[in-house]
Amino acid sequence: MPSVTLDTSLDDALGGKTAGLFERAFAMATVGDLLTHYPRRYARRGELTPIASLPLGEQVTIVAEVRSATVRQMKQRRGNILEVVISDGAGALSLTFFNQQWRADQLKVGVQGIFSGKVGQFKGQQQLAHPDYQLFDDSDVARLNAAVRQNEPIPIYPATSTIASWQIQKTIGDLLERLERVDDPLPASFRRAHGLLDADAALRGIHVPDEFEQIEPARATLRMHEAFVLQTALLQQRQFVRAMSATSRPAGGLLARFDAHLAFERTADQRAVGDVIASDLEGAWPMNRLVQGEVGSGKTLVALRAMLQVAESGGQSALIAPTEVLAAQHVRSIARMLGPQLAPELMPTLLTGQQPAADRRKAALRAASGQARIVVGTHALLSASTTFADLGLVVVDEQHRFGVEQRETLRAKGTAPHVLVLTATPIPRTVAMTVFGDLDVSTIRTLPPGRAGISTFVAPLAEKPAWFGRVWERIAEEVAKGHQVFVVCAAIDAEATTAKGKDASDEAPVVAGEQPRTRWGVVQVRELAATLPGWEGIRVETLHGKMPGEQKDAIMQAFARGEIDVLIATTVVEVGVDVANASTMVILEADRFGVSQLHQLRGRVGRGSVPGLCLLVTEAPEGTPARSRVDAVASTTDGFALAEVDLELRGEGDVLGDAQSGARSSLRLLRVVADADLIAVARAAAEDLLAGDPALLAHPGLADALTRRLGQQERAALAKN
Repeated sequence: MPSVTLDTSLDDALGGKTAGLFERAFAMATVGDLLTHYPRRYARRGELTPIASLPLGEQVTIVAEVRSATVRQMKQRRGNILEVVISDGAGALSLTFFNQQWRADQLKVGVQGIFSGKVGQFKGQQQLAHPDYQLFDDSDVARLNAAVRQNEPIPIYPATSTIASWQIQKTIGDLLERLERVDDPLPASFRRAHGLLDADAALRGIHVPDEFEQIEPARATLRMHEAFVLQTALLQQRQFVRAMSATSRPAGGLLARFDAHLAFERTADQRAVGDVIASDLEGAWPMNRLVQGEVGSGKTLVALRAMLQVAESGGQSALIAPTEVLAAQHVRSIARMLGPQLAPELMPTLLTGQQPAADRRKAALRAASGQARIVVGTHALLSASTTFADLGLVVVDEQHRFGVEQRETLRAKGTAPHVLVLTATPIPRTVAMTVFGDLDVSTIRTLPPGRAGISTFVAPLAEKPAWFGRVWERIAEEVAKGHQVFVVCAAIDAEATTAKGKDASDEAPVVAGEQPRTRWGVVQVRELAATLPGWEGIRVETLHGKMPGEQKDAIMQAFARGEIDVLIATTVVEVGVDVANASTMVILEADRFGVSQLHQLRGRVGRGSVPGLCLLVTEAPEGTPARSRVDAVASTTDGFALAEVDLELRGEGDVLGDAQSGARSSLRLLRVVADADLIAVARAAAEDLLAGDPALLAHPGLADALTRRLGQQERAALAKN
C-alpha cells in the first residue's frame, strides 16, 4: 500500500467506499482528520465492563466473554435466530442475529472480544441486535504470552451505528503503518524544555500503545499541540488586525461637555476601561476590544463615551442589540444621558425591522447621510439597504447572541472601523484567552454605589410542592408594598415545543437530554394570575417576542412608568431592561435555563434602592444536573464565579467551533478549565515565537499544522471575529 501524509485525502488513502463512511459519520476528509479522532478510553484484554450499567438506547462498545450461543427457529415466520449471551461476570447481555447461524462457529463459549451496538430491550432484558464485533485471536502460542497481553491497551473510540470502534482502530492502525514521518509543530527547544514527545511518537503512543504507561505522555504532547496551534492562530489574527490602517479618533470637546454634565461619578473601573478605549481609538490600527462586566456595571456608559469620541471627527457609531426591546431602551437611555444639548447634535436613531415603513426609511436616511452620529438597531442594521456615511465604531451588545457572519456584515459597512464588543455574561479567564485570544479584554468588576443587592432562593417543588402557592402570595405582597414584579416563563404557551430554529429571545433553550416541553407558558400564567386569590386590583400584562415591535415597546415603557404591577414575559426581558422599582424576579421552570441566562434575568431587579428578590421555581430533583444549575445561581451573585461553574457544568464544547471559526477546529484533548496553565504557557511561547518569526518561515511544522487545523474557511471566519 502507498505511504500517506496527514494531508492525504481519505479517498486516496482508504478508497472511496470506506472514506465515504468516515465523511458521513464524522465529517472527516483527510488522514490528519482521522488521526485526531482520539480514543475516549482504553480497555484491557479480559477487562470485565459492567454490563448492568449500560445506558438503554445508546451506542456502546464493551469488552466481554461469550457464555452461550444457541440457535432457534422463529415461530411466526421462516428463518432462525442466533442468540449469544455475553457476560462480565456480574451481568449478562444477549446478542441476537437473524438468519446468521454461521456466526455460531465464531462466537464459541469462552471467546472474548469487543462488541459494539445500540442497547435495546426485549422482554425486559437488555440486548444488542446485529452488533459489530472483533474477537481476540488467542491461538495456543499466543496464550503463552497471556500474562503480558492482559496489559495491552485496547483503544475504544467514539463510534456510530455505521462505524464501530474496532473498525476505527483497525483503519487507524493501517494508516499509521503507512504514515510518513510527521513534522513537529512545536519548536524543538520548547519540546525538550517541557519533556514532550515528538509528534510521530505522540500519535503512535495514543493510538497503538504497547502499554498503558505510554498513553499519558502522548496525550500531554498532543494537548500542547492543540494549545500551541490555537494560540498561534489567534495571535496571528491580532497581528493581521494591527497591520490594518484605521482612522484616528482623538477625544475632544464633545466628550468633555458630556462628562461635565454627568449626574454621577464614574467608578474606578469605568474610568480605567474608558481610558484604555480612548487610547485605542487614537491608535494606528482598528480597536478590537471585548468589555465584560456584571449587569448594571456601566458598560453602556463606557460605550457611549467611545461613540462621542468617534463623533468628534464626524464619525458614526452603530450599536447592534439582540432584541427590539433592548434596542429601543438603548436609544432612550442614550438620549437621556446625552441630555437636551448633545442629543439633537448626535441624533441617536433607532432602526429595527418592525418599525413602520416610513419611520424605518427616515432612520435609514439619517444613517446614510451621516446626520445620525449614533444608530442603534437590531438585525435591520445588517440589511443591504442600511448604509453609513462614515462608520467609525461598531458596538456589539451581548456578543453571544450574534454570529461571526453578522458581526462581519456590520463591520464591512465602514472602512476598518473600530470594534467594541460588550457582554454581561462574564467570561472565565481561560475562555477569554482561548476563544477571544485575538481580542483585547477589559473587565468592569465594581458596581456603582447605591445598589440594594439581590437575595436568591430556590422553590423546590419536587420536595415542597406547597411552595408554589407561596410564590404567588409573595408576588402579591411585593405589589402591596408598591413594588413591581417580573415573572419569566420558558415559552409563550404551555406545552410549546422549543425546537431548534425558534427565536432565541422568545423561548428558553432546551438543555440536551431534557424534554422539549414546558409546563408553564406566558399565556397560561397570565390566565392563572387572573384567578389567584388576593390578586384583585393587581395590574398584569404579558410580553413576548412574537408581539409587534411597537406593542412590545409600549408595554415596556408602561412597566417603566409603574403602570403595570406584574409583567409575565419570556426571556425577551433578559437583557437591557432597567426598572428601578422592580423588586422581584420569579423564574418558572428555572431548570430549563442556563446558569448565565438565570444570572442575566436575575440582574433585572435590585437595580435601585429597592432590595431585589429572585425566586427560582423548579421541579428538578436534587442531585440532577438541571437542579445543580439552579442551586449554583442561588448560591452566589458573583457572575464571574458563576461563569466558572457554568463552564464546568456545561463543558466548553467547541471553543473555536462553528460560532467562532469553523467546525474543524473544535477541541479534541484540550480542556480550557483543566488546562488553563498549559494554555497560558503555550500563549507566552507562541507570542515569543511570532515576535521573531511572524511568517513562520523557520517553523514549517507549525505552519503546516495551522493550515490543517484552520483551512481557508476557518481562517476567513476567524478574521471576521
